[in-house]
Amino acid sequence: MHGKTVMPGLIDCHVHVMSVIANPTANAGLPNVTTAYAAIPVLRSMLSRGFTTVRDAAGADFFLAQAIEEGYVQGPRIFPSGKALSQTGGHGDFRRRTDHIEPSCCSDRLGMLTRIEDGVDNVRRAAREELLKGATQIKITASGGVASSADRIDNTGFSLDEIRAIVEEAEATNTYVMAHAYTPRAIRRATDCGVRTIEHGNLVDEETAKRMHDCSVYAVPTLVTYDALANHGEHFGLYPESIAKVAAVREAGFHSLEIFKQAGVRVGFGTDLLGEMHKYQSDEFRIRANVLKPSEIIASATAVNAEILRMQDQLGCIEPGALADILVVDGNPLRDISLLTGQGEHLIAIMKSGHFFKEELA
Repeated sequence: MHGKTVMPGLIDCHVHVMSVIANPTANAGLPNVTTAYAAIPVLRSMLSRGFTTVRDAAGADFFLAQAIEEGYVQGPRIFPSGKALSQTGGHGDFRRRTDHIEPSCCSDRLGMLTRIEDGVDNVRRAAREELLKGATQIKITASGGVASSADRIDNTGFSLDEIRAIVEEAEATNTYVMAHAYTPRAIRRATDCGVRTIEHGNLVDEETAKRMHDCSVYAVPTLVTYDALANHGEHFGLYPESIAKVAAVREAGFHSLEIFKQAGVRVGFGTDLLGEMHKYQSDEFRIRANVLKPSEIIASATAVNAEILRMQDQLGCIEPGALADILVVDGNPLRDISLLTGQGEHLIAIMKSGHFFKEELA
């Protein structure tokens, strides 16, 4: 196989496979059967791009992960978070200011990626319930966000006592909490409460990144989603209020990679795409190449993400005893990172758990 590269399967540590429509309110309103069937091509396409493992950051559950493992659905191995936890008016509360509906009205819908909980006792119960249902980690929204129309980016989410309670429940079952957070204030609050991974982190500063490093907290930037939202969000029905917030975090994302690197923070690989924008998943490689070396980007999507999943002996590597997730690339991505972009055109073989999903070696 002259001119080919053998490498571990890719890992995306921030996806939303149950987001099949970009507008989160519309997605929540879909019938469960529609959402389930619409997620099947999303999953298959991720595997076609070489992502053999994903950590779902809100929406996917134990039963979808099980269906993939048992072969009913083709897709990457999933580490599901169940429904993400948000406070009333937080990033996971997708009601608009003009809505007068109960926050729990869509909680049983597959397309509703979050659940709204307030108060220490309620968030503690919610974390326990998601863990009981098979979540492999708990996701919280610790700051404002883009996709939610009614909150500001610089808002914080949950009280410190609420965050600590959620972390305590995760640690009681030997897992951890991942937190959506943009600003230094939100990141520090989450870090000081014991959160293990910071999702996005676009507005981080040097002092906060140093604090993350000292606490062994990982960062999972998701730069491609801001490109996709800026270029295609309006077309796919995202609210104007949401699109207006993209500029506040888009350019800062590039600087955050430099800040995390300088502080020695371990940086994972995520994408955070919604609905019709899943097809841009591999553009994260292209975007990060403006700041990082190909070797650093590939390490984020393999070895570092395997550490985040606490599967470093089984994922993100090719060695005896590891799961046989293997890609064969037509060329050398260490020299040309674009070989990992697109829809898998440069992947001539994709193996997951020792079974070929794609094999064009001949």
